[in-house]
Amino acid sequence: MLEEAGEVLESVLKASCLPLSFLLFVPAVLLLLLGPPPAAEAAHEFTVYRMQQYELGGQPYGTRSAVLNTEARTVEADVLSRRCVMMRLVDFSYEQYQKALRQSAGAVVIILPRAISSVPQDVVRQFMEIEPEMLAMETIVPVYFAVEDEELLSIYEQTRAASASQGSASAAEVLLHTATANGFQMVTSGAQSKAINDWLIPSVEGRLTGLGGEDLPTVVIVAHYDSFGVAPWLSHGADSNGSGISVLLELARLFSRLYTYRRTHAGYNLLFFASGGGKFNYQGTKRWLEDNLDHTDSSLLQDNVAFVLCLDTLGRGNSLHLHVSKPPKEGTLQHAFLRELEMVVASQFPEVKFSMVHKKINLAEDMLAWEHERFAIRRLPAFTISHLESHRDSRRNSIMDRRSRVDTKALTRNTRIIAEALTRVIYNLTDKGAPADLQIFTDQMIQQEQLESVMDWLSSQPRAAQLIDKDSTFLNTLEYYMGRYLKDVKQHHVKADKRDPEFVFYDQLKQVMNAYRVKPAIFDLLLAVCIAAYLGVAYVAVQHFGLLYRMIQRLSLKTKQQ
Repeated sequence: MLEEAGEVLESVLKASCLPLSFLLFVPAVLLLLLGPPPAAEAAHEFTVYRMQQYELGGQPYGTRSAVLNTEARTVEADVLSRRCVMMRLVDFSYEQYQKALRQSAGAVVIILPRAISSVPQDVVRQFMEIEPEMLAMETIVPVYFAVEDEELLSIYEQTRAASASQGSASAAEVLLHTATANGFQMVTSGAQSKAINDWLIPSVEGRLTGLGGEDLPTVVIVAHYDSFGVAPWLSHGADSNGSGISVLLELARLFSRLYTYRRTHAGYNLLFFASGGGKFNYQGTKRWLEDNLDHTDSSLLQDNVAFVLCLDTLGRGNSLHLHVSKPPKEGTLQHAFLRELEMVVASQFPEVKFSMVHKKINLAEDMLAWEHERFAIRRLPAFTISHLESHRDSRRNSIMDRRSRVDTKALTRNTRIIAEALTRVIYNLTDKGAPADLQIFTDQMIQQEQLESVMDWLSSQPRAAQLIDKDSTFLNTLEYYMGRYLKDVKQHHVKADKRDPEFVFYDQLKQVMNAYRVKPAIFDLLLAVCIAAYLGVAYVAVQHFGLLYRMIQRLSLKTKQQ
């Protein structure tokens, strides 16, 4: 019987020029021909940015892990345990994020759109409010952010389809979808994160010396340059605090011109300080004060400080708020500056709402509210000017704070208000009879294009404190820019104490992730069953070939007779 079957099959296959062993490969050929072409490549490589990981005052914040090697799922899946949960920003919610953590997900990857400015404002506001909550809790699993591209979106859609199929009503449908769906194994290339030892937080200072003697009063102008958000590599900080640094640099440029000529050289020292570590409880300012007040005998901060003006978030809105820890007393230079601000706003910019916000320093909190509190603790008169009424505003610490959120016209107007009020104080113009509506700086002096170019430069790069060291391009450019207009420009550095560090940063904040196309284990099982069934049918057909051959002959004769 076997010989007869072999002869028949051999004659058939000879006519088709195919070997007998071809029958064994028919299933594989059919799978290759009938299977749908994949939308993404077998492996896709893309850059991911890890959530913050740091310690401040001994308290850990952010994610504690960086290693990822697990299968991808979306939140639609019923089981997320030990899976990499992928979410898109437009569909992201804190409840979904908590669901992934409660089910012990292996990792979370949040996909951001290419252009943040294109995201609907309600989505932006919602995510800004979620960011502090994400960082407030210590997260064991790694949390990454990725910028979408076509391949990544294709991976997400395929993973979403596979995850949604798990909720089908029929068990057979679930089995079929599970066996045929494309799965992806997400793998990071980096190692586990480690603490960065001996990290330096740099700051830059410069000065303009007043005319008339050694014991002149000093006005200190301060702004922190670093940005903050849920992911350091995505924190561009346009308004907070790129706008503050822009105003500081513009004030340095304006007053350097006035201090060039003896006729307009004021009797005040102007000390400019671009501080680092502002988002980490103002570590740069704290060390700068310690160095100048405790560890040296000659410092402008020791002699005669008129007041300290801190600049923070000045790039939006039609309001300005002067935040103080203690209301200035009448007759002091602080009160004179407050009065001049009110006068300039009322007479020249009536569309702006101005107010003073009084908040006492709460030393029980882990973070100070505003930068001026660092100076107030050391009994130096200080205040912060900002368009935000509360220090808890989520816009101060968000990766959504991009260039599009800064209104250059509002920034130019706020710069003029501050410059006008400061000039009226140090030149005592009000007591000399200058009218309230006198414009000291014209449009040609405070140029919107100048501020716009500085803002473009500041917001074009992430400025998280973990990314800016003393040799970074950003800091060298900032030091060069300040050196064009100021004297004695130099850096100050902060290094955490080894025994009891106030801050600890961690590495592995930017990695490469690979998405490998994989099939689930049940696919291998189902394929093995199909192959075994095919081989079984072929074996039975060969063993009973005579019966099968006669049956086919009878069917063919009936067909011919009909």
